[in-house]
Amino acid sequence: MIAVVRDSATAEQLDHFVRWIEDRGFRTNVSQGDNETLVGIIGDTTRIDPFLLESMDIVERVQRVSEPFKLANRKFHPEDTVVDCGHGVLVGGGHFQVIAGPCSVEGDNLMAIARAVRAAGATMLRGGAFKPRTSPYTSQGMGARGLDLLMEAGSELDMPVVTEIMDPRDVGLFLDRGVDVLQIGARNAQNFPLLREAGKSGIPVLLKRGMSETIDEFVMSAEYVMSEGNANVMLCERGVRTFETRTRNTFDVNAIPVLHHLTHLPVVGDPSHATGYTRYVRPAAYAAVAAGADALEIEVHDCPAKAWSDGAQALTPDQFADAMRRIALIREAVTADLGEA
Repeated sequence: MIAVVRDSATAEQLDHFVRWIEDRGFRTNVSQGDNETLVGIIGDTTRIDPFLLESMDIVERVQRVSEPFKLANRKFHPEDTVVDCGHGVLVGGGHFQVIAGPCSVEGDNLMAIARAVRAAGATMLRGGAFKPRTSPYTSQGMGARGLDLLMEAGSELDMPVVTEIMDPRDVGLFLDRGVDVLQIGARNAQNFPLLREAGKSGIPVLLKRGMSETIDEFVMSAEYVMSEGNANVMLCERGVRTFETRTRNTFDVNAIPVLHHLTHLPVVGDPSHATGYTRYVRPAAYAAVAAGADALEIEVHDCPAKAWSDGAQALTPDQFADAMRRIALIREAVTADLGEA
């Protein structure tokens, strides 16, 4: 349920109204926009009389919310959320960023890759130190040493670091290392203990859509993070599993505008995991930008044939630089102010 507060309400009246709601066992989410203030009322709202609320001087009107997600819902929070990822890098609300780097941190070549993507215009560094792999016999990542290398590269290049976390027990390790953004991968999109611990951390979370998640299920995963008080969530569309076998996954470009319509959270496109093949990554990236993505996450490797994981979908630095030039042109087109139609 949402209560729209009158423009004439004072800060003291608003505080009193919020306390009145919370004293009755509900949670609240206050969103103060340019044009109106909304108070989201979270809980079993069948126990509250909307006519009672509308009879209060402070309330302009009351409307119910049918969707199960409340905190992520744009009805509760009409303005776009802007996530501060550190190092002056903002995502959402018109701030567009590109996250780039290798699938796995492998050692000394990380710095060369990081410098190359930085020079091409990437603003955030990605790399996996802990790797979820289908087979237990393939590389599982460098672990804590990989985190150290990532943080060294991020510090030298003044780039926020995005890296995947798999275990709730590792949140402290990631925080101690100073990781800027916790990435929760598709395999853990419904790992609810991990989602809750990431929420408690307070730092930005890049949440990837599960391989077979519906959009509503995806947003409910974000709701788990946000329910712990962390509103800094970015939703990443990375393709879903379908009957198609010509690509690694099926890139649900539709999800980008749908998520923008349903939620106020930034939406990220991952064309690398969506397609699985280098030749398709750039066209899929362009489609995501045209659809309104707030950021892209792209895998880049200096020698994809020797990559520890996912070399088949990695761009070389030269390919990435070419993609960045074209992405800039598409961004210019889709954000141009054309005036009156």
